[in-house]
Amino acid sequence: MALEQSWASFHFYAQLNDFLPLRRRQCRFGAPFHGRPAVKDTVEALGVPHVEIDLIVVNGRSVEFGYQLEDGDRLQIYPLSAQSMVTPVIHLQPLLPDPVQFILDVHLGKLARYLRLLGFDCLYRNDYSDEQLVALAQPQRLLLTRDLGVLKRSAVRYGYWLRSTQPREQLSEVVARYRLQPLIRPFSRCPWCNGRIEPVAKAQISQRLPERTRRYYQHFSQCNQCRKIYWQGSHWASIQHLIEQLNSR
Repeated sequence: MALEQSWASFHFYAQLNDFLPLRRRQCRFGAPFHGRPAVKDTVEALGVPHVEIDLIVVNGRSVEFGYQLEDGDRLQIYPLSAQSMVTPVIHLQPLLPDPVQFILDVHLGKLARYLRLLGFDCLYRNDYSDEQLVALAQPQRLLLTRDLGVLKRSAVRYGYWLRSTQPREQLSEVVARYRLQPLIRPFSRCPWCNGRIEPVAKAQISQRLPERTRRYYQHFSQCNQCRKIYWQGSHWASIQHLIEQLNSR
């Protein structure tokens, strides 16, 4: 025997509307369901991944993801940092891990290099499978992706769907989303392999330097993994300018 169809109404707020079709954005709308599904499954079926949701209010009461829908429920769904007058509040997003570490999907190589230049530990390879991404994100890496399907996997605890396809804009999104400005430590991570960059005596690497670099620069650093050498050339000023832009935003 078929289950009787029930209805609930939904209102998504702020940036959660990015996941909805135009007709459902910034308004209340009804949606059918059968049985008593968990609210997490229902909102994800509507298109919004659980890692983007921090607060769900049902009939004026803050609930957890496991709440089972009932016919006639009225839901308000909020993202991280959104304001609600409901008390007490059950926040659904866990506190950020310390330290903040990332794993990025296969399409985000440039973003990975930018984040590493700012000093953040970022796992990235251009051949990760979805299963590898989810596994390596455990237990405390933040998963950055343009793939909504990956973010809807129940094992993903921390994650963010990048709205922009442009690496510089993606970087701004991530810095703003996780309020990373106080944590920026430029040139402490190798942008190519994610190793740590540490000071090195010029005498130790002198034979590997181009002649002009050896003549005009005295202070150097080296990646402790790939052994790439760094010095304060023109790229240093460009990264400082990038940090200033991020802070101003």
